[in-house]
Amino acid sequence: MKRMIIIDVGSTTTKALLFTAPDDTWHYLERGEAATTVEAPFEDVQIGVGNAIRLLEERSGLSLYDSEASLLLVDEFLMTSSAGGGLQIVVCGNLQSFTGDSARRAALGSGAIILDLFTTDDGRHHFHRLERLRVLRPDMILLAGGFEGARDINFIIEMCDFIRYAKPKPKTGYRLSLPVVYAGASGARPIVEDLLGEEFIVQIVANLRPEVGVENSEPTRKAIHDLFVEHVMSSAPGYADLQKLVTRPPLPTPNAVGEILTRYARTTKQNILCIDIGGATTDVFSVHEGQYVRSVSANVGMSYSIGNVLAQAGAERILRWLPKTISLAQFWRSVGAKQLHPTGIPATEDDLLIEQAVAREALRMAFNDHQELGTLEGSRSIVDSERVLGSAKLNIAKFDIIIGSGGILSNAPTRAQAAMMLIDALQPCGVTSLFVDSVFMLPHLGVFSLLDEAAALHVLQDDCLIPLGTVLAPLGQGRQGSTVFSVQGQSLGGENLRAEVAWGEILFLPLGKDETAEIEVQAHGGLRWEGSRRITVQGGLCGLILDARGRS
Repeated sequence: MKRMIIIDVGSTTTKALLFTAPDDTWHYLERGEAATTVEAPFEDVQIGVGNAIRLLEERSGLSLYDSEASLLLVDEFLMTSSAGGGLQIVVCGNLQSFTGDSARRAALGSGAIILDLFTTDDGRHHFHRLERLRVLRPDMILLAGGFEGARDINFIIEMCDFIRYAKPKPKTGYRLSLPVVYAGASGARPIVEDLLGEEFIVQIVANLRPEVGVENSEPTRKAIHDLFVEHVMSSAPGYADLQKLVTRPPLPTPNAVGEILTRYARTTKQNILCIDIGGATTDVFSVHEGQYVRSVSANVGMSYSIGNVLAQAGAERILRWLPKTISLAQFWRSVGAKQLHPTGIPATEDDLLIEQAVAREALRMAFNDHQELGTLEGSRSIVDSERVLGSAKLNIAKFDIIIGSGGILSNAPTRAQAAMMLIDALQPCGVTSLFVDSVFMLPHLGVFSLLDEAAALHVLQDDCLIPLGTVLAPLGQGRQGSTVFSVQGQSLGGENLRAEVAWGEILFLPLGKDETAEIEVQAHGGLRWEGSRRITVQGGLCGLILDARGRS
């Protein structure tokens, strides 16, 4: 029987999955987690990996590791990693509205977290820039700017001098050289190599913004990915020995997520939005018309960043999601306790409802950030005008599938609570299928898909994604007390489906996760239904969800 282990070495947790192939088809068997040991006092990533694999042995009853020979007893050993907080980049450019934005999109699309953006028009004094860069300790620097043929490239000299004088050190060690990706005007390449070549690892790629209306991000993304694997992931303590065991090249965790989502979207021929809400940050991934976009909302999360969510959203927006039985004083006490004990879990049902209310705003804020990033993404030709930018903005109505991930969603006491958090925060329109990621194995399946795409997609649908149901949400505004939305039809099992929903209501109709139904949709009384009135819908643990609260 063939065996395969896939590990994701996260910044805090190392997650190992065991797959077996008793019939030449891979099947998910078991899961094991252990603390990541990349930092002191262990400073050896292999310890955490070994602990996770031993847990797999205990749970599966299989022998997976020969300690005497230091040999894994598996046919395939795959890995993704975001150890040490993942890929962290500083972006340096000319103008924020041109080069800075393009460089930011390219870096985020490569799976990076942007620590800071330095441009000639950022309004900061040179001294403050130097102090800021010295304390950041990024994994690499992305330097860009200047259209092809531009005569004025003095800003490149300014930025190179700024980097040289700051002498930034990578977070993985002071003895290592910091990689710098240069994606600016080709005429300045000799200057960059001359000024930075001795002290930094300089990688020259094609101009990120060769013309006013053109963005060429793929060479930059590839360079960032290659440098991250070669100089950042490999510098983690113990990683070099671990890399000798893997049977295929490892992937950064966000890139692996992008792999499986892109393949899933291509197979289903649907647009997908995936949002992963964590304790400190929230990641949003989308695949729209084959174009993959990823964004990171730093300081938007449910533990260490809950205070920042409250500050940005405002208490009033959060309180609107709470029942009137929860007082304002109770709300502030609960949020204050969470700030004092970020990793604590809700002690009462009211505390749980408060956290779920905060999660709605965190999800909304993260998607708003993603919309700004995805406005121009995927377009080789860019016209910098407000009219074009507005029309190109990613809209929630464009997505057929929404996947929610993260503890607050995956561990909700009821699946209906997870569904409502996604619906309230994202306001899906039309027909949208909702899923929640049961154990966040998307990174594992991403690197697995490079080995066996069909098997990875099968595991994704059977063992990873939990179908919550299909939400139907018409557009427009209705009148209080009036019936504005109705459906009627029949499931393939012969069950009749019929419901009328009043303005402002949400109704759940039973429809099992393995059931489909042919229904006719009608919106009236101020609401409108765009698209076909007769549709096929898939059920889920929450059934068919009818949202008659309207959409703008």
